[in-house]
Amino acid sequence: MVKFELCPRYELAIALLGKRWTGLIIKVLFSGPQRFTDLVEVIPNLSAKMLTERMKELEKEGIVLRKVYPETPVKIEYVLTPKGRELAPALEAIQSWATKWIKLPSASEPGQEDGKA
Repeated sequence: MVKFELCPRYELAIALLGKRWTGLIIKVLFSGPQRFTDLVEVIPNLSAKMLTERMKELEKEGIVLRKVYPETPVKIEYVLTPKGRELAPALEAIQSWATKWIKLPSASEPGQEDGKA
């Protein structure tokens, strides 16, 4: 039997990216700068409290940058850093895999409102 050891960097990356909402937040940020309220609006069931927590984690890891514009009222936007944008191929690969293998309930599939194939 071959001994297998997990890479500690891989473990840390999966621990971060595998947290609930993190992947969705990053996916939305691929479309460009977003305000806090826009993120809450576009991601169903994401609370402001949880978004705040996830954004702090992503900022700390250097994946997201919080831009503050000194206007009245203050404008804050979140953007992906180069480190965050480099996640695109990995998340696109997950999207391709999900499209191929993850089945949605019939009524939720586009064009399948009546639940018939």
